Amino acid sequence: MTEPPERPDRHPQTLGHLEIQGSGGHLEIRDGHAESPRPERHQEAPGPGRQAPAVRPADSHVEIQQKLAAALADLVPDDPSIPPHPYLRRHLAQHAAQGHVLDDTHVPPALLPWETSAAVRRLLAAGESSSLRQQWLQAWAKLEPFTRDLTPLSRLASLQLAHHAATARHLPPERRGNPPEPFAESPVTPLWSDCASAENLWALTDPAVTSLTSVTPRGPRRTLVVAGDDHGAVRLLRPDGTAAAAPLALHQGAVTHLLPLADGLVVTAGTDGRVTVLDAHRARPIRQIHHRERAWVTSLIRHEQSEHAPALLAAYGDGHIAAFDAATFQPADIPLPVLESAPVLLQSTRLPGPADPPRTECGSPVRGGEAAVSGPPRSGTPVLLFAQHDTVGCFDGRTTARCSRHPAAVRALLALPDRSGRYAVALEDGSLALHDAAAPQLRLPAPTGTGPDTTQATALQVVEVENRQTLASASADGTVRLWELPALRPLHLALPGHSAPATALTAVTRDGHTRLYSAGLDSTIRTWPLSSAALQNPPPVWTPITASALSPPPMRLLATAEEARTKVWNIETGAEQLVHEGDSSTALAWVPLGTRLLLAAGMSDSSVVLWDLTEGGAASTVRALTGHYSPALCLVPMIDDATALLAGGGADGRVLVWDLSTGRTVHSFSQHVFSVRCLASVHSRHGFLLASGGSDGNVRIWDLRRPPREAGGGHRSDPVTIRCEQHAVNDVAFFPLDNGGLRLATAGQDGSLKVWSVREGQGQEPVPGRQERSRERSYDGVDLVREFNPGDGELTAVTRFTDGRGRTVFAVAGRTGIHLWDATVDRPLLQAVTGYPVNTLKMAPQRASESVAPVLLATGEAGTMILRLDDKRL
Repeated sequence: MTEPPERPDRHPQTLGHLEIQGSGGHLEIRDGHAESPRPERHQEAPGPGRQAPAVRPADSHVEIQQKLAAALADLVPDDPSIPPHPYLRRHLAQHAAQGHVLDDTHVPPALLPWETSAAVRRLLAAGESSSLRQQWLQAWAKLEPFTRDLTPLSRLASLQLAHHAATARHLPPERRGNPPEPFAESPVTPLWSDCASAENLWALTDPAVTSLTSVTPRGPRRTLVVAGDDHGAVRLLRPDGTAAAAPLALHQGAVTHLLPLADGLVVTAGTDGRVTVLDAHRARPIRQIHHRERAWVTSLIRHEQSEHAPALLAAYGDGHIAAFDAATFQPADIPLPVLESAPVLLQSTRLPGPADPPRTECGSPVRGGEAAVSGPPRSGTPVLLFAQHDTVGCFDGRTTARCSRHPAAVRALLALPDRSGRYAVALEDGSLALHDAAAPQLRLPAPTGTGPDTTQATALQVVEVENRQTLASASADGTVRLWELPALRPLHLALPGHSAPATALTAVTRDGHTRLYSAGLDSTIRTWPLSSAALQNPPPVWTPITASALSPPPMRLLATAEEARTKVWNIETGAEQLVHEGDSSTALAWVPLGTRLLLAAGMSDSSVVLWDLTEGGAASTVRALTGHYSPALCLVPMIDDATALLAGGGADGRVLVWDLSTGRTVHSFSQHVFSVRCLASVHSRHGFLLASGGSDGNVRIWDLRRPPREAGGGHRSDPVTIRCEQHAVNDVAFFPLDNGGLRLATAGQDGSLKVWSVREGQGQEPVPGRQERSRERSYDGVDLVREFNPGDGELTAVTRFTDGRGRTVFAVAGRTGIHLWDATVDRPLLQAVTGYPVNTLKMAPQRASESVAPVLLATGEAGTMILRLDDKRL
């Protein structure tokens, strides 16, 4: 489809039933789809089939685009289920941006689920329209990278959730009013949110990116960001985050290092021991430079040594260093230090003047400070910095010297680009420090708060902020931090974004503006503008929610745990109550016990505490349940007329069941080898069945009708054991069938959801499950009947409900959102994008007599959301 002209011409463009015609300064828009006039959105915009206002030849290009955007916006149907004209989907946002009216009026929310330009995020970033009303556009921009393969219905639901999270945090229903008109028919209605939106997302990558750099072109070519991933591919990305070419498979392991050279060349190295070179602008591999078998590359640098041509140096995990001519890529014969057989990090710098550190001869490996003394290097000598274990040394082509020794192993080493001889180190204990190779006894001040408890840095990069050199560090907690040089004082607040450790950093300067890019193990690349104005108010660093639970009716109480606080929210009124402070909770569950409503919480001291919140006042402690050797990770109550039990699964690999009336442990199961991650229960004809899933990849089903052993705290029968072959099992969910049968769903670390048919029986030995769907083979009372893989990374949670049409619908949490799947006919129904991993999915308890829409609790890295699902619209 062709772009519209920047100015009216004398030739009409007819696109389907939409006609744009310019003649003699006259602009006319017709829509053949319209059958009746509609209320006008703009005073200056005509309704369908009516003539637009005349545009004089003297009017500016901006004015023309404003009028064109207003007229086109009026053609967008109010009902988001009706697809707008393809021209509107592709070009309306561009017209609004060129007219400086990129706002929610000129790009209506009803268009966004159908928008196909994938440019809204880029247009918002390039505009200067912060005063415009852009709430819906801003919400869409945060989702845009996730939505390219989504259906319009999924886009509609995702947009509504993102807008609610950004504008209605903690607002109870009576203060929100009715949903906006375009979303009145959405299958998902947010009831409560306390969560962050996906911030600063630049690109999604699968698999995760492990290295980053950028290539600055000469001439008209655009800057490219180059990303190496965990599976050995190199990706070339344009400034807007889109792919410039297909991924290049260059390695058989993770690409750990990328080194840019002149003319768009990039040298790559990885865990397979290979070093290759590619032409980034032509997206073409050139050659493999080197391959060292059974070793991985730990550093890749360009180094200039006196009396020798510039060389490329590749260091390996066994301490070997290979040298190549930086122009011809042929092996180079240059002096190199002899090092221990241990991983080594390299950096290149130049000493500004003479120094007098203790030195050893080139042929002796540097170990601690045991070397003999030799003469100092000459002023301005190029120096090779190397780090092994806890020591940083330097080599000037003749001799080696120890520059600094540290209290922990060196994890990252970076020479400052000012050729001052100074270098930064990040240690395994989380501390950062700045040293001077020219004065090895001088240790420049470390930032306040560094030490063993500080978040470990995973990558270092020097960037410019307002023309000042600044050190950027990527952290294992997913944040990026900026440090003022040389004092290493924190500059502004931490920059959040990644839900897993950050792995790599790079910076790109275009038109005088610098942006910092970070990659993480959450398979995202995020970016921040490096200006004081932008850094003054970075997005808040959200404290991860460690547990959540939604109470049964009639009350709607939401319990959440974060850090050392456990809180309860009344989502109907917005009231907040602090239940406990000073100890973190690892699992939560509501326990309706007679007329009392109890909250059970697994605590960091391995106990499970019961609080009474019946009266709505201060929480009173009922009792503490003990028996676990490490914190409980999951809790599930089992209550009926004759039984009041609570089950807990812990990091100690044990499943304990307590009698709530006495606090006594009535069952203790220890068959799991590693942590018990999830529990689920179901009331069968004669009592409760309990399922537990764990890090050992197995699910065990316990029949609690069978009495415990009188001694030893064990069980008289072995459980039914399912070896799920999903790596770790993250969540389980039971669901009974109308014919009396029983099924069990398991969400796996491998990204699959498996559905098992459970027959009453007793298993003996675990039998591997089958990856393919099967209704034929059964074992130990269990059949694998269905499998679903939404392609959204590791599945972390699963729950289910039966809709009004009798369909069994699963809600499954993946890396970027929630997936609804109709297990009856094996069909995906909806994907609601969150932009961050969701760790918990639970259907809200309901009375058996109630016939209301199901309510879903979703909790993840960035907060909590409660949704009502309208199954009639799925």
